[in-house]
Amino acid sequence: MADRVLLTGISGFLGGHVALELLRAGYQVRGSVRDLGKADKVRATLARAGADVSRLDFVALDLMSDAGWDDAMVDVRYLQHTASPFVTREPKDRNDLIRPAVEGTRRAISAALRAGVERIVVTSSMAAVMYGHDKSRSAPFTAADWTSLEGRGVSGYVESKTRAERAAWELVDAAGRHADLATINPGAIFGPLLDEDPGTSVGLLKRMFDGSLPAAARVAFIVVDVRDVAAAHVAAMTSEAARGRRFPMGNGTYTLMELAGILRQAMPERSGKGPRFEVPDWIVRLVANVDADIRGNLGELGVVKRASADDVKRLLGRDLISAEDATIASARSLVAQGLA
Repeated sequence: MADRVLLTGISGFLGGHVALELLRAGYQVRGSVRDLGKADKVRATLARAGADVSRLDFVALDLMSDAGWDDAMVDVRYLQHTASPFVTREPKDRNDLIRPAVEGTRRAISAALRAGVERIVVTSSMAAVMYGHDKSRSAPFTAADWTSLEGRGVSGYVESKTRAERAAWELVDAAGRHADLATINPGAIFGPLLDEDPGTSVGLLKRMFDGSLPAAARVAFIVVDVRDVAAAHVAAMTSEAARGRRFPMGNGTYTLMELAGILRQAMPERSGKGPRFEVPDWIVRLVANVDADIRGNLGELGVVKRASADDVKRLLGRDLISAEDATIASARSLVAQGLA
């Protein structure tokens, strides 16, 4: 029998790609969904992508409920915890993001520790690495860096990812099992879609096609391909070099206008509605007076952050897919799914 992996968040953009990598590698995959009614759709999506879904089963788990976690861990050798709330708009109460992220991480890891799971891989984010620091910093962020929650401009999402990853390390440290955890910390995840759900990051590119982003604020994103992020999750599950490690992931930093330029060059027939100019910072600040989402991101105007991907390249034994290729793959799959 192949080793079984419990994969939380299998219905998500990243979770689907992690499932695909695991099934291709020969693992048994137990995917968690909040509603088992989603199972057939996930199974069909992975089958279309070429996966052998005969080694796939499902359990219903909720980040905010204790029910089912211990049963889900039966006969599981590895845990891949990718499930976490991600929203495009900041909630009025940031605890609506923080509580499920932190409590879900605690439930998943506590159950894995009780079951004696051999290795735990948690999807974190560059959000847990690079915020609350001096905006003039030019050095790439590394695994040694942590977001400072006392710094200015820390959003609810950033706080949720930081607190969730901190909780993960605290739990394994308390159990004396620091080396049995690895975290993957990607930037904005682009790449090919497996279904019609564009997720949050690719949803930004969708807006460049549909005309809802006619102009761009002066903000930049660390970009990484979902195929690399999924491969890093699977590699970290068994690699000795991954034990007790964090893995920042990014392959370049791009402004909204630079991303629009990539799409315009690759798909000129589709990108005519994309942003044509950058909005001056003073206008963005003016609009922020009446838009809480923009107000929460004012600290990022003109800030260019970079991630060191040296550790994850060594883990994978290769270079990462270029940000340009990741962006174009996203765009082409948006068209293929009828979303652009």
